Amino acid sequence: MVEIELDGQKVEVPEGSMVMHAADKAGTYIPHFCYHKKLSIAANCRMCLVDVEKAPKPMPACATPVTQGMIVRTKSDKAIKAQQGVMEFLLINHPLDCPICDQGGECQLQDLAVGYGGSSSRYTEEKRVVLAKEVSPLVSMAEMTRCIHCTRCVRFGQEIAGQMELGMIHRGEHSEITTFLNDTIDSELSGNMIDLCPVGALTSKPFRYSARTWELSRRKSVSPHDSTGANLVVQVKGNKVMRVLPFENEPVNECWLADRDRFSYEALNSDERLTTPMLKQGGQWKAVDWQTALEYVVNGLKLVKAEHGPQAIGALGSAYSTVEELHLLAQLARGLGSDNIDHRLRHADFTAGEGARWLGMPIAELSTLQRALVVGSFLRKDHPLFASRLRQAAKHGAQIHSLHAVEDDWLMPLASRITAAPGAWLQALADIATAVGAEKGVAAPAQGNATEAAQAVARALLSGERKAVLLGNAAAQHPQAGALLALAGWIAQQTGATVGYLGEAANSVGAQLVGAQPEQGGLNAGQMLSQSLKAYLLLNVEPELDAAHPTAALAALQGAEMVVAFSAFRTRAVEYADVLLPIAPFSETSGTFVNAEGRPQSFYGVVKPLGETRPAWKVLRVLGSMLGLEGFGYETSEEVKAAALGDPAALSSRLGNRSAAAVAVPAAAPAALERIADVPIYSTDPIVRRAHSLQLTRDAQPPVAGLPAALWQQLGLKDGEPVRVAQGKAVAVLPARLEPGLPANCVRVSAGHPATAGLGAMFGAIDVTKA
Repeated sequence: MVEIELDGQKVEVPEGSMVMHAADKAGTYIPHFCYHKKLSIAANCRMCLVDVEKAPKPMPACATPVTQGMIVRTKSDKAIKAQQGVMEFLLINHPLDCPICDQGGECQLQDLAVGYGGSSSRYTEEKRVVLAKEVSPLVSMAEMTRCIHCTRCVRFGQEIAGQMELGMIHRGEHSEITTFLNDTIDSELSGNMIDLCPVGALTSKPFRYSARTWELSRRKSVSPHDSTGANLVVQVKGNKVMRVLPFENEPVNECWLADRDRFSYEALNSDERLTTPMLKQGGQWKAVDWQTALEYVVNGLKLVKAEHGPQAIGALGSAYSTVEELHLLAQLARGLGSDNIDHRLRHADFTAGEGARWLGMPIAELSTLQRALVVGSFLRKDHPLFASRLRQAAKHGAQIHSLHAVEDDWLMPLASRITAAPGAWLQALADIATAVGAEKGVAAPAQGNATEAAQAVARALLSGERKAVLLGNAAAQHPQAGALLALAGWIAQQTGATVGYLGEAANSVGAQLVGAQPEQGGLNAGQMLSQSLKAYLLLNVEPELDAAHPTAALAALQGAEMVVAFSAFRTRAVEYADVLLPIAPFSETSGTFVNAEGRPQSFYGVVKPLGETRPAWKVLRVLGSMLGLEGFGYETSEEVKAAALGDPAALSSRLGNRSAAAVAVPAAAPAALERIADVPIYSTDPIVRRAHSLQLTRDAQPPVAGLPAALWQQLGLKDGEPVRVAQGKAVAVLPARLEPGLPANCVRVSAGHPATAGLGAMFGAIDVTKA
């Protein structure tokens, strides 16, 4: 440790720290623009000049290393004069149009100009002008004249997002920040550049000129999308969500948000919101009051139970629903005598295990891993913030290994990549297990071939200290998911690594903890949606987009006597449902999500429910009471949470990644073409699908059929030419795209999108012909 004197106060900081770090520790504010605690030091704004004793001139606090006995003054005349001089230079070319600037009221330059700026300018020459640029539906570069060249946005792209989409061209007063060759900004983390910009140069395009910062009230919430559980500040005006920003929580989302978390709020105010209960009468939809709608549901459920028995009733809840909602849905189904309850709509294997499947470690530890094997994950698009943490680990020397069917760019150095069709993933893991067994002199649970690639992964996992085997969404949805987990668990155990699931949805762990899946031999989601039951309760679910086999799901629902859809939006359920009940999205209800690391995070509604919308937990509570079931007398969501999760201290003991599946490696991979299906980042759940600006991004473009090189040549295709993709009787016509990294017997076709909703299972045989 090094001790320095800062404004007369003794401060101890680690060797190699900068004066700025000492000031942070002492609670002393030094004005700055380019410095940010999460980014590298650029020292190009010079606003943080301080007076260092014996130094001939003021020194930048962000780039001056501390030395033993150093004396620093941040408020001396010399320091203040230097900072005022820098501010004068910064304002030379600034347009000084604060009243019309979208950043007005929350602008760092505006705030510091009050303290360090002059009352008049000595600069009389013409100010420079930088032309507006059209780069993204999310980030506006319309006022780049205001840019002060702090390069925070450039460094964020390079260091956090992993792709340098912005850079500086020209020199002197001609310098400007722009994209390369007039390209676009397409990062899934791009919105963070808006937060980082200390002036009004980069602004939020969906929010621009819709409100002033002082008109907004700020309320805390939790993201309802991926399993990170990112903390949000939701800004509200007149009972309408206007903007979403990150709430800093270092162990969870640091100070970042994925664009999905930041911009999906547009759906909350969309025209597609369902605001009144609807009943289908004589094939026509009619708006009714809540009493009528609920009585219809109660009578319908009683009738189905009396005529066909309770086993004819099935409940499907999305893992994007809260702990409280899923607990009451499960309680309702079981109160009726049915154990047909599930949240795993995209899964193909329902092998039971011990405990709720989770990340296996705190989220923050992803940044400190030294070795990681990631199996079956579209990492960047499924888990943008987890990808960012693994990127930091890779920058510090971690060896990241991938096993997948595609070769997507994760924007980080990979130590090795094993590419195999989904049907060969178990064999690839068996190969790694065999290589680990050979190194340790033990027998692997499944016989494989210790190939060179397998040996490289095995040697990496057997070295180093902090290591993990991580299973992604595709591994969880795989037809052999249980066996993959069993093998991954054995490899982790032998190498001293942890094994974990990256987690599919905001509440995947919570859904397991509250028993939103069969416990006493009931039907799982796959069985419920392949054989038609008489009655279905659908909570936050769009089966035609959320199910592993959408065509089979639609057929099952269309064959039912009664389908009740609890939904915040008017969905395709109008085709097969009998009742639509408008329930509140996360912004209009209180609830709890349990994220990938098993951390329960509760939140309150930030605005009043829209129209006749009601929180789903209240609707389910009333339904349970009207059906005469026990255990529905809750007054608050906190009471439901306490009943659902039990003792918070015992929560961690209920997590576990043990699989009961037998590991049987298929003799040889089938020669037929196999489908690998990702769920595009802006197609994952009902809210993001209806967020207008997100649907304009490159990531939201309609799906294509990604074909391997051999098949591409065999069919003689040109880029974008239509191909006929078939799974059994299910067919879709899609534009073709060459994906040279795909295995020869693998075709990539995304799921979760209307363009591919007419196809079959997410995994399995697929046929491609020229259209």
